[in-house]
Amino acid sequence: MMAQYLALKAEAADCLLFYRMGDFFELFFDDARVASQVLDIALTSRGEHEGEKIPMCGVPIHAATAYLQRLIKAGHRVAIAEQTETPEAARKARGSKALVSRAIVRVVTAGTLTEETLLDSRAANWCVAVGEAAGEVALAAADVSTGRFEVIACDRAGLAAELARLGAAEVIAAEESDAPATVRRPRGEFDSGAGEARLKRLFGVATLDGFGQFGRAALAAAGGLVAYLDHTAKGKLPFLRPPVLAAARDTMAIDAATRESLELTCTASGQRKGSLLDAVDRTVTGAGARLLAADLGAPLMARGAIEARLDLVRLLHDDAALRERVRAALRALPDIGRALGRLAAGRGSPRDLGQLRDGLDGAWTIGERLGALEPAPALLRELAPRLRGHGALIDLLKRALVPAPPIEASDGGYIAAGYDAALDALRETGSGGRRAIAALEASFRERTKISALKIRHNGVLGYHIEVPARVADPLMRADSGFTHRQTLAGVVRFNAPELHEVAASVTQAGAHALAAEAAHLEELTATALAGREAIAATADALARLDVAAGLAERAAEGAWSRPSFVEEACFDVREGRHPVVEAALAKSGDRFVANDCALGGAAARLWLVTGPNMGGKSTFLRQNALIAVLAQAGAYVPAAAARLGLVDRLFSRVGASDNLARGRSTFMVEMVETAAILAQATPDSLVILDEVGRGTSTYDGLAIAWAVVEAIHQDNRCRCLFATHYHELTRLAERCDSLSLHHVRAREWKGELVLLHEVADGPADRSYGLAVARLAGMPPATVQRAKAVLAKLEAGRAKTGGLAAGLDDLPLFAAAAQVEEAQCDAIRAQVEALDVDALTPREALDTLYRLKALTREA
Repeated sequence: MMAQYLALKAEAADCLLFYRMGDFFELFFDDARVASQVLDIALTSRGEHEGEKIPMCGVPIHAATAYLQRLIKAGHRVAIAEQTETPEAARKARGSKALVSRAIVRVVTAGTLTEETLLDSRAANWCVAVGEAAGEVALAAADVSTGRFEVIACDRAGLAAELARLGAAEVIAAEESDAPATVRRPRGEFDSGAGEARLKRLFGVATLDGFGQFGRAALAAAGGLVAYLDHTAKGKLPFLRPPVLAAARDTMAIDAATRESLELTCTASGQRKGSLLDAVDRTVTGAGARLLAADLGAPLMARGAIEARLDLVRLLHDDAALRERVRAALRALPDIGRALGRLAAGRGSPRDLGQLRDGLDGAWTIGERLGALEPAPALLRELAPRLRGHGALIDLLKRALVPAPPIEASDGGYIAAGYDAALDALRETGSGGRRAIAALEASFRERTKISALKIRHNGVLGYHIEVPARVADPLMRADSGFTHRQTLAGVVRFNAPELHEVAASVTQAGAHALAAEAAHLEELTATALAGREAIAATADALARLDVAAGLAERAAEGAWSRPSFVEEACFDVREGRHPVVEAALAKSGDRFVANDCALGGAAARLWLVTGPNMGGKSTFLRQNALIAVLAQAGAYVPAAAARLGLVDRLFSRVGASDNLARGRSTFMVEMVETAAILAQATPDSLVILDEVGRGTSTYDGLAIAWAVVEAIHQDNRCRCLFATHYHELTRLAERCDSLSLHHVRAREWKGELVLLHEVADGPADRSYGLAVARLAGMPPATVQRAKAVLAKLEAGRAKTGGLAAGLDDLPLFAAAAQVEEAQCDAIRAQVEALDVDALTPREALDTLYRLKALTREA
């Protein structure tokens, strides 16, 4: 047995191996040590190997899913080695001591789950492969629980942003690749030619042109992903829909740092609660919640598609009665997308077929109601036909299945009476036999005068007679008519010829009935899977309808408005609010203070926002970024009105964080993120920056902040909200035409700071730092000492002009760069003009002095 185990373990060396032994999955050696720690189960031993005891632990098969969930969550991959024959078949084929054959039938990984209990119903579960070819990069992403399959062409710089958007459970890459990955696979699986052939075989086509124009990197990624899924499923590929080819430019570019800063789908601690998704989500189905998360993670760049989503939201927003009817109907529907995924993966159950029946039937009803609406938005006209069209399958499943099919198929009872006359006859035989057994039990009691006599059944003895041990002696006699089978501590078990005859008929009828039901289950599953593309399209349509209805509900709750889009790069929001903060305040009965924001145009492309800590600067910055995300995701926004130009890239540098594991301090992280913004922001981008330069010395920080403001104004020319405590930066308004000064209002009343959370025009008069310190509970003596120090510093600033003294004469960013470049060019020209071989020592010395003078001037 150990030889068989070690051979299987060699096939899955990078996994924990669940080795089937009877009713348990056993683990041995290091696998047992790891599993016992993670699962908190006993570590025992079994026999010896090379002179040492073999560590061992195990989990019961009936509870294996729960243990798998814990192992996968802990980051492990698990190979399942099942028995591929019965012990009887093994003995018949190879003798009485033959070892049962086993094989790895599946590798369970975080990215290939389909089981309902292992998945979050409201979150997608992406498995992503990174492909590289001819200097290009692409991603292939599949959610095998629903069959979604996407291929995204991107550049190397945008790879991290796309991976952050998908939030993959598992990332696959070639062994030699430097791409970030959780699993490495052989390079040959990522060959673009082999990938193309693999896709053609999978979808049964001669060419992939019908799916789009795939580059070599896209083929490498898709081929590598399919190869990995085939490896984990051991030749039984899960359901994959035809690939949807997309480009990173089709959606708003949001890098990983910005996603974390804005907390779009989860907070910094990884929790859904407290995120934008949590504040917006009013969906009533798991599929709708998954689609909403995808929409918020990838806001659109196509204005027509955005408007189509908004039109559908408006229909449901304006008609509250219709919205409630749709939401009530959707709430009652099962998740047919994931039920279909389980059936296609060969892990389905009768209940999954029942969910398809009920879900498709409900979708038909919704489609009939919505299809009759006139006039209907374009997106609804597109969705309505997908909700109908499964009449034959619905009718078949209604006739074939009981109203509430069980999860387990092994016990039968899921095929409805009247569907198969032969099955009904077998059931009647079994039922009659059970009545006969009940009558026989009464007869035996009368005959033996033992009132405690019972006829029982188990998997070893089958049907048998059981009596208490104290009254069993009369039945042990040879002429009693009973045959002794088993003696236990408190009972004795017997058989009888009459019972054997009746039990045989019951058992035979039951076995035939189970076989007939299993055959029907296979036929019904095949029939359902024949229409899987159409069923998946229905699941998608239901999800899109749920998202629209949920967004309409959220807009009605919060008095949100429909955004309008224009061609120019503007960002005009009236009475904008932060959806997450507003929701939190509402729970405590407080009111959120709304604020306007008018970015864009020649006079106010860049806002410089000053004011005290806790005054609301960061909230104001973030709320406008979130409004941009919501608008381009096709949602109403928390504002009285919003007029926006499309944002191609969104950047957020707000809040302090470090990455010590990669050797980066808080300030280093800030500089890396700011550098990325300056390198990538375009005139159509939206940038929010908070407290740039505060992590270093005062002079260094002011210098960096000054230069960053100038660079954004002169070079990037994007829409930007820049919050700062460097009041010296307000001087830039005199020379930067598109810079506008604003502040968050605050007042001191009777020695106490009153934060108004209102954004007003002009610079703040001061930062109120000492007042905030007092609010935070700093000792009074320390605050008083700080006041004295501040008075001295302010007196010195009055005399010297402060930190920014002399900066008024400094040329702007672009001009300074030109001067520096010109001076460098003068030195270069002098050096290039030298004839080094012709110089005398004296001339060489004079030349060095001249170059040094030029350097000093530069």
